[in-house]
Amino acid sequence: MSRIGNKVIQVPAGVTVMISPDNDNKVVIKGPKGQLEAQFNQMLKISLNGTEVSVERPNNDIFTRKIHGTTRALLNNMVIGVTEGFKKQLEIRGVGYRAQMQGNTVVLQMGFSHPVELPIPKGITVTMPKNTDVIIEGIDKQLVGEFAAKIRSVKKPEPYLGKGIRYVGEYVPRKAGKTAK
Repeated sequence: MSRIGNKVIQVPAGVTVMISPDNDNKVVIKGPKGQLEAQFNQMLKISLNGTEVSVERPNNDIFTRKIHGTTRALLNNMVIGVTEGFKKQLEIRGVGYRAQMQGNTVVLQMGFSHPVELPIPKGITVTMPKNTDVIIEGIDKQLVGEFAAKIRSVKKPEPYLGKGIRYVGEYVPRKAGKTAK
């Protein structure tokens, strides 16, 4: 029994949900921040009742149970994305480490012999209040998280001095360095 899959999704005012009439489970959600669309597995039944979206499964096969809760969570993230949006914040620590914007790319100076350039995907906005803070915003949760992880993977925080790129509020376990005899 999927506790998440059985919950109904409340659709707020100003958001429209369109489920394709033919049985291919294509869902389009429009809201004040934009529009998202996704294709879901055809085994499940996605239905719209007034301002509630529900996902039902036809049987209790293992695969069907797996995708039941996942489908409901993805639909809920789409509704949240078009109303509030998603946001990830990164901070850069280390002497000489910094980031800057050049057009539609993020340029990172991370102590390598060359700057690392990452093009910003469509549908995401990146702001930098300081050259050590990066804020990534967008309506697609997967796209925002993926790009934040891609930036972080350039120089992950190391355990001795804590230098590198980390999420705001992330705990980096520290190790003791060499000790004198």
